[in-house]
Amino acid sequence: MVLRTKEHPRYKSPPEERLAALHRASLELVSNLSFEAVLERIAALAREQAQARTVVLELVDEQGRLARVFPAGTVLPERPGRAETRRGVFAPAAGGRAFLETPILGRENGSARVLGHICLADKEDEIEFSEADAQVIETLAAYAAIAIKNARLYEEQLRRDKELCQRSADLKLINDLATTLATSQDIDLIMTCTLDQVMSNLGFEASEIFLAEEDGHLRLALHRGEAADAFWTRERFTVGDGLVGLAAQTGQIISSDCLSEDARFLRPAVVEAGFECLVSIPLSAFGKIVGVMTVVARHECRLGEREMQLLNAIGAWAGITIENTRLNQQTRRLAVLEERERIGMDLHDGIIQSIYAVGLGLDYARSISDAPDQTRLKIEQAIQGLNSTIRDLRTYILDLRPRQFRGEDLMEGLRRLVDEFHANGLQNVILAGPENGLAGLPIANATALFHIAQESLANIAKHARATQTTVHVWTAPERVLLEIADNGQGFDLHKMSVTLGHGLSNMHTRAHKVGGDVEITSDPGAGTTVLAWVPLRRLHDLHNQSQQSQD
Repeated sequence: MVLRTKEHPRYKSPPEERLAALHRASLELVSNLSFEAVLERIAALAREQAQARTVVLELVDEQGRLARVFPAGTVLPERPGRAETRRGVFAPAAGGRAFLETPILGRENGSARVLGHICLADKEDEIEFSEADAQVIETLAAYAAIAIKNARLYEEQLRRDKELCQRSADLKLINDLATTLATSQDIDLIMTCTLDQVMSNLGFEASEIFLAEEDGHLRLALHRGEAADAFWTRERFTVGDGLVGLAAQTGQIISSDCLSEDARFLRPAVVEAGFECLVSIPLSAFGKIVGVMTVVARHECRLGEREMQLLNAIGAWAGITIENTRLNQQTRRLAVLEERERIGMDLHDGIIQSIYAVGLGLDYARSISDAPDQTRLKIEQAIQGLNSTIRDLRTYILDLRPRQFRGEDLMEGLRRLVDEFHANGLQNVILAGPENGLAGLPIANATALFHIAQESLANIAKHARATQTTVHVWTAPERVLLEIADNGQGFDLHKMSVTLGHGLSNMHTRAHKVGGDVEITSDPGAGTTVLAWVPLRRLHDLHNQSQQSQD
């Protein structure tokens, strides 16, 4: 008989020592939050405590189906059937291998659930595993259940944190894009910003936008990125034609991961340029398709739900912005046509009629040439009529050729405006304001007041029939005020809607954009006063000051 000592390799520790050693090792196990490291440590502890050459962890899903084997690819010997919650120590059959199996049980909502199994085979230097081995591995399985659950929770938290960070980045992208698009009225700039943002954030090498035309076609309006010549080989699609037309027809994102084998893709030059993946995103606004955006890559680009939602949101923003810009351009063109028609009517009904009346007067003076006094009177009346007509023409010229604010001090700009008004309108006008100017006033606020004064003086020249006009500028706490008053014929405010006159509406719009306001007072026969005010500082600065005071 061989005496076994602690130094002898066949010495076996008492169960208490094995359990104590297992307990110490398990404290490290349950503190580890890396799922792969946890599985590796469980396997190492099982091998160490049971002296097994082969250790395999089987993990199951919530339905009890085998979900993973660690280490991957390990093949275990056949063993008898077993209940999911029962441990087993199986002696080898003739010529077989010893086998030990213990379930890893976790508790959820007060009941036990199998998370997996610890499976051991091929005990070192012995034929079969002992009951003591089974007890130690059963204890290890209890620690393993806690460690696996913690590691899974930690991985789930990491996944959620990553998803939240990604969604925050997506929201920032949409917000930045929306801010840029909302401040632009240039369709080319809107399309360029949209495509550049999508390519830089989602890793595409090329992109393009097709705009819907009245004849039902989709026209290539802009291409950004690589291989432009290949994409411009076909610049028009009909709705339903190709991947671009299908996106417009269905209103859904259409994608292809292999353009070379996709019969729906109709531009072989793009495939020859090395592109393999394409996504077509409809640009929609107010229930209709205004265009299609396509993004293209040379690599595989299987998009997940997050990327699809992001592209949908970008497509909606771009579509609405493009459509709004188109509508604004149409509104401005219509306003120009209406203004031209109004000016033509005014010229016909006013100035042309005045000139015609002067001609009749001169013709009458010629017919009474034998009466010098009456002839002289008619000629003087004709001269007065011509002077009045000249003033009217100068008024229209002043209105049709508005002066621009060049970014100088507000008082300098108003002085230039008043001088031009006096020269063209032949009316007396007085300007009063701070002698040192208003150099600290933000340029946007000064521009708003300048254009309000310009619009007011144009209205006075056209409609007021005033002999005296005063332009007064002064400051108050956190405000700059502008008053334009005339002694003209005035009008009934109750019969005049701000929305009916572009000039009055523009005054209010300019003031409101910089955080100010306009008040108009007038009565028939009593003149008109326009009082406008704007903040001394930018809206952003005022908002920050308000936030600080609240804090």
